[in-house]
Amino acid sequence: MEKKLFTISVFTENQVGLLNRISIIFTRRGLNLESVSSSASSMPGIHKMNFTCTSDRETMEKVIKQIERCIDVLRAYLYTDDEIIYQEVALYKVPTQKLLDEKDFERIIRVHNVRILELTREYTILEKTGHESETQALYELLNKYGILQFIRSGRICITKSPTEHFTHYMHEQESRREQTDK
Repeated sequence: MEKKLFTISVFTENQVGLLNRISIIFTRRGLNLESVSSSASSMPGIHKMNFTCTSDRETMEKVIKQIERCIDVLRAYLYTDDEIIYQEVALYKVPTQKLLDEKDFERIIRVHNVRILELTREYTILEKTGHESETQALYELLNKYGILQFIRSGRICITKSPTEHFTHYMHEQESRREQTDK
């Protein structure tokens, strides 16, 4: 079976220990998480976790079913890169003097669409938003100037569908409750 990178979006109530329970599902199957991110969603009280993992579709579908059996998980979805818009953020701390001495520094900033977040005599903090390949390419370029610190976020994503799949799910659940209450 063909292995490729999948993004798993999990909608949940924000409960202590849930991330650990979900990560154990991957660990038991010998799957490595490439990235993890979590934040509030557009729905009050609901959080969205994004995981990326390289595997085959059949295995990932089993993982989704197992994740959905966790208490506090409302729904989980499996996506390929062509079904979502995704980004990550990377921060780079580099020595200011080395950047100022570089004659192509302005070109680097422009070509890579970099934001300068802080500039001091000792260091400059740069921000790059993009796909992992883009943030990694900038890392490799800046590494020759001596990166002092580097951090990259996990993938965040939004589906290409006109509305969030989870919103449809919640509306269906509400309709079922209303019909049951009648």
